[in-house]
Amino acid sequence: MALPHPPFDPELGTLLAGMPPAVDLDVQMLAQIRPFAVTPAETALDGRAVNRREVSIIGPDGAPLALSIISSTASDRGAAVPCVYWMHGGGMVMGDRYSQIDIPLDWLETFGATVISVEYRLAPESTGTGLVEDCYHGLRWVAEHADELGIDPARIVVAGASAGGGLAAGVALMARDRGGPALAAQVLICPMLDHRNDTVSSRQYAGGPGVWTREMNEFGWRSVLGDTDAADVPGYVSPAIADDLSGLPAAYIDAGTSEAFRDEDVAYAGRIWSVGGQAELHVWAGGFHGFDALFPQARVSAEARRTRTGWLARVLNAAGAQTSARADGQGVRA
Repeated sequence: MALPHPPFDPELGTLLAGMPPAVDLDVQMLAQIRPFAVTPAETALDGRAVNRREVSIIGPDGAPLALSIISSTASDRGAAVPCVYWMHGGGMVMGDRYSQIDIPLDWLETFGATVISVEYRLAPESTGTGLVEDCYHGLRWVAEHADELGIDPARIVVAGASAGGGLAAGVALMARDRGGPALAAQVLICPMLDHRNDTVSSRQYAGGPGVWTREMNEFGWRSVLGDTDAADVPGYVSPAIADDLSGLPAAYIDAGTSEAFRDEDVAYAGRIWSVGGQAELHVWAGGFHGFDALFPQARVSAEARRTRTGWLARVLNAAGAQTSARADGQGVRA
């Protein structure tokens, strides 16, 4: 018997009705839809006053790793700016580094932040910790080149949507455990956090409705984990099972009431609070998975984006004030 589920926001429900239904995702279907899940850079950046630089670095296993560096044309070259290190969504099996990039580009326009997006390798071609290791390796390169990039190392934020949100959470855990880089915040947008895929909300969206069903989620996780035994899944890959969530940067977590990831995202915030950490949680009534990325013009989407940006402004202002205070103190001692 199917579980009842919260209804969609009326405006979102109308917009969703105009979309194709969710697919039965398998290897054959993935090959067909992957080309439609990428975003040309020119399309993503059209109409924005930005500079773009593409770099290729050596990845964790010696393979090349692409990063897109996008900065404001209005940046003051004498002032270090915040950095948003972006990980795209796509169930860990599709998408590219320009997917959903309009979300961090809004922060470029608001804060003058430099946005750096990583082309992590996708499952099932890359498995286990491969995806999160790619993301962490790119983050380390960013921190090591902060001066050259004009980035304030005290204001580096990891952020991502869906699979990218889960990878951002995994990267934050790695940065804590491996001695850096220090992070100002983690922004986890409807993050994909739990390979067990067995919460109430996951079961509510078995077979749909919405854009990401329990069955699609199962395929995504199976693609990442391969033959990994359930007892051996690392917390970096599935952050919901990480043993310890203490010592992490402040987190912003949001989701919709009407999506499969709702309960795992709420639980993750609760676990951060339980160890004395800081997390701000928003669960948007009637929001389906990825609602504000797909339909940013909807009222609830616009409110979700404004709220997220307001939180990030507070965090970055606080980090900037601490940097200024340290610099002033060093000047006095000198």
